[in-house]
Amino acid sequence: MLGITGAPGAGKSLVSEWLVERLNAGAASPVAAYVPMDGFHLSNLVLHARGLRDRKGAPETFDAAGFAALLARLRTGGETIYAPRFHREIEESIAAEIVVGPEVRLAVVEGNYLLLDRPPWRAVREALHEVWYLDVPDDVIAARLLDRRLLVEPDRAIARAWLDDNDLPNARLVAATRDRADAVLHVAPLPV
Repeated sequence: MLGITGAPGAGKSLVSEWLVERLNAGAASPVAAYVPMDGFHLSNLVLHARGLRDRKGAPETFDAAGFAALLARLRTGGETIYAPRFHREIEESIAAEIVVGPEVRLAVVEGNYLLLDRPPWRAVREALHEVWYLDVPDDVIAARLLDRRLLVEPDRAIARAWLDDNDLPNARLVAATRDRADAVLHVAPLPV
């Protein structure tokens, strides 16, 4: 159970998917599986009901206990396990879209809050054998997050407000967990 964490926009999904692809290359059956935390976003319906829609992406907008329970099952192994996947284009998760068979020897678990030291997130860290933190410069994170937000909100002022009021505070919360990582990988931004 390898965790890949870092601020939103750090490239966790890209790195995790690349690693799983390389580990599975040439294998007769998968030896590694990608399991993202984002599948455990609470639905927009639930977020609206709880008054949290404008905080989507903050720790309280996830089913952290459900995520921890899934990781505990993965750690035990021996059975086929189904996990949800988040789809940014619809801003919702789809249940049971990821299949992790019993032959999988390494789950690459990706998410912002893998090192958050508060309940129920502590159980997430406890389920992982090791966690790597992707350290990306703050200005690169901000630019990536703004570009991402502009895909769902074309009004630049509204997108910028979302960044300032939601995404960047979440990024700072994640950055505060960096010292709890087993390894910190300093990631240089890709050339444009």
